[in-house]
Amino acid sequence: MYALVGVSLAHLFNDAMQTVIPAGFPLFQQQMNLSFSQIGWVAFVLNVTASILQPLIGAYTDKKPMPSLLPLGMIFSLLGMIGLAYSSSLATLLLSVTAVGIGSSVLHPESSRVAHMAAGKGRGLAQSVFQVGGNTGQALGPLLVAFILAPRGQHGFLWFTLLALIGLAIQYGVSRWYRPRVIRAHAALAEAKIASAGAAQQAQPAVERKTVVFVISVLILLLFSKFVYLAGMNGYYSFYYMERYGLPLEKAQICLFVLQFAGMLGTLLGGPLADRIGRKSVIWFSIFGTAPFALFLPYVGPTAAMLLCIPIGLILMSGFSVIIVYAQELLPGKVGTVAGLFFGLSFGMGGIGSVALGGLADVTGVPFVIQLCAFLPLLGVVAFLLPKDRRHE
Repeated sequence: MYALVGVSLAHLFNDAMQTVIPAGFPLFQQQMNLSFSQIGWVAFVLNVTASILQPLIGAYTDKKPMPSLLPLGMIFSLLGMIGLAYSSSLATLLLSVTAVGIGSSVLHPESSRVAHMAAGKGRGLAQSVFQVGGNTGQALGPLLVAFILAPRGQHGFLWFTLLALIGLAIQYGVSRWYRPRVIRAHAALAEAKIASAGAAQQAQPAVERKTVVFVISVLILLLFSKFVYLAGMNGYYSFYYMERYGLPLEKAQICLFVLQFAGMLGTLLGGPLADRIGRKSVIWFSIFGTAPFALFLPYVGPTAAMLLCIPIGLILMSGFSVIIVYAQELLPGKVGTVAGLFFGLSFGMGGIGSVALGGLADVTGVPFVIQLCAFLPLLGVVAFLLPKDRRHE
């Protein structure tokens, strides 16, 4: 339990540091005179750095687990926060967010493996506990921007080095718990693979591989709808909110906090609910069930917008940990690979979506971008194509 809480707290600190970057886009735009396209590239570099590295790290550590990666990720995040505090150009800003992206990519695969190892039979619950740490950090990001960065400017990023230092200490402690256990588990798994190599080859017909490819493709499409929508909200809704309602940045950040805080609760509820009623049911509802609220959001007043952000966050973020567990059960023995792939895809899609939406915003304006993003949760209908899961296994 100590290890699970530890990686969840480290996830909180990591995602808080990562979230303050897009939440602080209006600040960067004012201080560096950036266009929406340039802001999109900042988000792209932040997210795609993590997207490229996470699957590679996950696949490698499935073969050779590396507990030392846990504290190493926080060191990169620490360097990134220092760089953000002193960035004076787009180039140094991009270099700093690259360091933060590397830190995030190092954290997720091995921390997810720790959660999986500490889970016992409640894998959905354990993955939700791990993921809710990240969602809590994401929820705190807008508030940290409103109360630390907005009044202090860029040098306010130095305050976030405290989060990195605390996270470094926590991850070092978790790595000491994790090292002997993962060595024993890895050795036992290697022996089991050798003993059953011939039978395993017989048990993997081509039709099953095709099914795996189809299911993974559906899950990737669901991730696309979720994370491009969130990229639009996290990156550009602040601009929309200030423009439409004539309210300051602090008010816009509170609205995003409501979205992320509700998402934290949704993540905490999604895993246990999936353990009880099935992964597929939670997955399709987590995307498609968001659509009615997302479609109304661009057309209501500021108070109603804040209220609509509650069900949007609650429903939309309830399914990500469930998707990871669903895929890990589909590909047993590939815990790190699956975690790295799906965390990596989530960041990559968010980054590509930010670039595309930023360029579109320069041409059409931010209101059109927010209105367009509102249709993305409708893609959740494809989750009905997923096969039923063995939820009680």
